[in-house]
Formats: sequence, structure tokens, C-alpha cells
Amino acid sequence: MRHIAASPDFREGFTEMLPACLGLVPFGAVCGVGAAAAGADMWTALGMSMIMFSGAAQILASQLLAEGAPFAVVVLTCFVAGLRFLMYSAAMAPYLKSLPARWQNALAFLLTDQAFAASIRRFDAKHDPRGGALHFLGGGLALWGCWQVTNMIGYFAGNLIPARWSLDFAVPLCFIALVAPHLDRLPTIAAAASAAFAVFALAGLPMKLNLIAAGLCGIVVGTLVDFARERWTAR
Repeated sequence: MRHIAASPDFREGFTEMLPACLGLVPFGAVCGVGAAAAGADMWTALGMSMIMFSGAAQILASQLLAEGAPFAVVVLTCFVAGLRFLMYSAAMAPYLKSLPARWQNALAFLLTDQAFAASIRRFDAKHDPRGGALHFLGGGLALWGCWQVTNMIGYFAGNLIPARWSLDFAVPLCFIALVAPHLDRLPTIAAAASAAFAVFALAGLPMKLNLIAAGLCGIVVGTLVDFARERWTAR
């Protein structure tokens, strides 16, 4: 590990990702607060952030577990929330196929939106799989380490805040902050509106399946509206 950390590519990736780490601070803290609000102990909250390493999935998992949803529903909901990583993986696969399986698995675990954006630029600029992988590893570890720290800060802050303040509002506010900037096109607005309607209309479904059904409904409606818009524009 020491010779990896001494690599210029690793250090470059680590340093390049530090500004993005600052942007993670509020989100990581909210995830920690969400875990505290859901009643998780410190080790459970830390284990969730270390293993899942996904803000959206952690918030969803915390909320569903707090409401007593079955484990299978929690896993399936987090899977749907992380479907975008399939596209990221497909884009990264041609650059990483020459590397050993252990490298591919390690980098897959560290794949995030920020790491993908930085690494794909690096791979495109320099056709060096090993150097690009080290750059990816450095950036991914910077993000992962920052994520653990910010989650713990949020967790301890959440436990210091009196229970009567009810921190449950932090979860929907976080998702609103993530989604609102993207509601600038008709397909995304239609997807969000249909999913919001479906989650309430299907609230009677068992095991919180309304969340999964609403997500799928939003995807279908958004895709159909986008397709219709393109057909109309082409006329």
C-alpha cells in the first residue's frame, strides 16, 4: 500500500478530489443525522456509511429500517436508487478491462458521481490504465474517508439534539435539495410529479412497495414524455 500511496497518479487523484470532499460535508452530515434519527447506534451508523458509501441509499435504508420495512424491500429500494451506477460502470469498463480483478472490484466499490467524473476525464486524456486506476483510487479513497468523518459528525450532532426537535425533516429536505435543481425540463418534472402521485396513491401496498412502484412509474413516465417531446420537435 505504501508504494501505491507514493505514486504521483494516486496523489494527484487524492488532491484533485479534496474540493469535492468539501461539497460532501453537508450531505454526509445529513446522512449521519438521519441514522441518529432512525435510532441506529454508532457502530451501525458507521458500518452503514463504510459499506454502502451512498448518500441516497443510506438515507433510504435508515428511513425504511426505522419504519420496520422488510430487509428485502430495503435492499431492492437501494438497488433502484443506485441504478445510475450501471451506466457509470459501462463507461468505465473499457478502460479497466486490462486490470486484474482485484483492482476492478476495489474501484467498483469506490465508484461515485464525483469519482466517475474526474476519472473518466483522466482516462480520456491519458491512455494509461494503471495510472488512471491509481488516480481513481486516490480520488475514491479521499471521498470515502471524508464520507466517514462527515457521517460521524452528523451522527453525534444528531444525538446531541433533543429528541423533541424531531430530526425527521432532515431526510425529505435533503432529497428536495438534491432533486430541485434538476426540475428544469418537462420530462424530469413529469417523472417527479408522477412518482410523487404514485407514492401516495399506492400507499396501501405492503412492505413499503409503493416506493419502488413510484420510482418505476416516474422512470416510465419521464421516458415516455421525453420520447414524445423528441417526436414532436422532429416534426
